Amino acid sequence: MKEGFDHRRFLGSLTHKPGVYRMMDAEERVLYVGKARDLRKRVASYFRSGLAPRTAALMQQVADIGITVTHTEAEALLLENNLIKAHQPRYNILLRDDKGYPWILLTEGDYPRLAFHRGARRERGRYFGPYPGAGAVRETIGLLQKLFRLRSCEDSFFANRSRPCLQYQIRRCTAPCVGYIAPADYAADVRLAVEFLDGRCDRVVTGMVERMNAAAERLEYESAARYRDLIDRLRQVSERQYVEGGGGDTDVIAVHAEGGMACVQVFFIRGGRNLGNRAFFPKVPEGMNEAETLTAFIGQYYLLHDVPPAVILGHEPDDAEALAGMLELRRGSKVAVSWSVRGDRARWLEMARQNAALALRARLAAGAGMRARLDALADLLELDESPERMECFDISHTQGEQAVAACVVFDREGPLKSDYRRFNIEGIRPGDDYAAIRQAVTRRYTRLRKGEAPLPDILFIDGGRGQVAQAVEVLSELQIEGVAVVGVAKGSDRRPGREVLVLSDPGRTPILRIPQDALHLIQQIRDEAHRFAITGHRQRRAKARNVSPLEAIPGLGPKRRQTLLTHFGGLRGVMRSGVDDLAKVNGISRQLARRIYDRFHEE
Repeated sequence: MKEGFDHRRFLGSLTHKPGVYRMMDAEERVLYVGKARDLRKRVASYFRSGLAPRTAALMQQVADIGITVTHTEAEALLLENNLIKAHQPRYNILLRDDKGYPWILLTEGDYPRLAFHRGARRERGRYFGPYPGAGAVRETIGLLQKLFRLRSCEDSFFANRSRPCLQYQIRRCTAPCVGYIAPADYAADVRLAVEFLDGRCDRVVTGMVERMNAAAERLEYESAARYRDLIDRLRQVSERQYVEGGGGDTDVIAVHAEGGMACVQVFFIRGGRNLGNRAFFPKVPEGMNEAETLTAFIGQYYLLHDVPPAVILGHEPDDAEALAGMLELRRGSKVAVSWSVRGDRARWLEMARQNAALALRARLAAGAGMRARLDALADLLELDESPERMECFDISHTQGEQAVAACVVFDREGPLKSDYRRFNIEGIRPGDDYAAIRQAVTRRYTRLRKGEAPLPDILFIDGGRGQVAQAVEVLSELQIEGVAVVGVAKGSDRRPGREVLVLSDPGRTPILRIPQDALHLIQQIRDEAHRFAITGHRQRRAKARNVSPLEAIPGLGPKRRQTLLTHFGGLRGVMRSGVDDLAKVNGISRQLARRIYDRFHEE
């Protein structure tokens, strides 16, 4: 304790009611926030001998203690976590603020749309989730489009179509915008999608079997075959992606501590299906055990997120009754909190424990460098969470010729070279980088729409506002949401380290000052894309130099090429010849001679 604080007098006037205490240093910075059923007994325990090293270190810095009395212990727990979030005390477990999980929104109307949604749920419609991350939402929406072909386009896009878009062509939509499907048939597909999202997969399969049989009775065998394939795919998806169990919504939370760090895994069980999981790595004070970490995590976590009707924990929490009371205050109804479970719930809990241990060991092995860069990038771009997957495009050419676009992919572990792709750019005006980017992004993301690979969280473009605008237009046309598009432009003096980030959001100005951690990651990704593009361009250019330009002329086969070269003494003689001279060669018609001449004399 600092001099000047009379703890005996302070304890003598302290109440026995429940409440929250704040321990502060001489500069009135909050060092620790705690809650108590009995404030006097709890605070008095800090002034006895034999304190744990962490607590003793805390008490050496305390100069004052603030008190807030509450009606119940549950209210004290709720206030405690609000104060932790506000003051970020160094001796409390600190959970990095997360702006919320994404949901799937099914809008209202004759032709409802499936949409990615994050934030306040004000728009009318039905919400499904929450999902552990943007990737899980995009994967589920993509799956629903394959199975039920519901639209995902914005209402403004939908209302102004005169012909079907690309989604119809790749069999991801039934084109309700141009009347290719009746409202009643579309509504039937919507009902199946809702049942699927609610976890009633058996009912979806039963309904599709009935529709398959009805189509077969009407001799509509193509429709029956489509339903048969959908039934098979549904059963495969159900077996592969979801862990089935009892109905209801549950969060399963487990913690693993090792090497001075902790990982908390949250599994999302909705409608009896495991929708996925999310790993958290809170800042944990030294000496805190797993049960204490879990209890502190839960209080802060559910300040930010919806509380389900049931929560399963990997450890018995401290003050379980108070914790349940706090969750019920947040939810507004009863919450079942359990930690000793059997059957399906025990399997879920074991899975959460294993994932927590594996995720923490992987994080410890990977080191802090990549994590710090990803967190810095997320803060810089104001993302809701650190990116899981990033892609970057670059174009390489020589004076516009033999242009090659490269796409490189990075995840949390670094380069993912198996997912790199190159695109030979064709059919554009030489040197038109805007058209090259548009073609490359269109080809890449059309494939991703078809399920070739997951969509990224961030799409980097080596270029400025014009290139970014082309990429944004392509993503809008493909109805891809939730991908941040960022242009990496060279600074005014074009020196490394002076890069400028151009954002797709028209309301945000370019970012001129980039923190070092984020800058190093961006440079690494951009330079890798540049290297991969140059390598591809050089390979294409070398190949072109080994191919005679005569080979690209229609109607000029190997025998005629040999005759031409022999007659004129080589390619240079052919290039200098006129149409009349070329037509005199045996086997070369005047029409073919004109094609040969035009090949070497194009403007």
